[in-house]
Amino acid sequence: MRHDLLDILACPICKGALTLTSTLEDGGEVLAGALHCATCNETYPIEAGIPNLLPPDLRRAMELEGSQPGATH
Repeated sequence: MRHDLLDILACPICKGALTLTSTLEDGGEVLAGALHCATCNETYPIEAGIPNLLPPDLRRAMELEGSQPGATH
């Protein structure tokens, strides 16, 4: 994720501002980390450079679906 995307991203739940915590960067691009909304206290992971901005209930459902035997992607 490029740092300048933070200027246009907002929390999908409350539309609040997001703050970035980067744990891995390459060439100025965030590869791993998180986006946090201080307004509703939700955190969105960044994995492989892609922010996952799904609402928490959908994100958990997708994680559970992916862990089911026989699940395909």
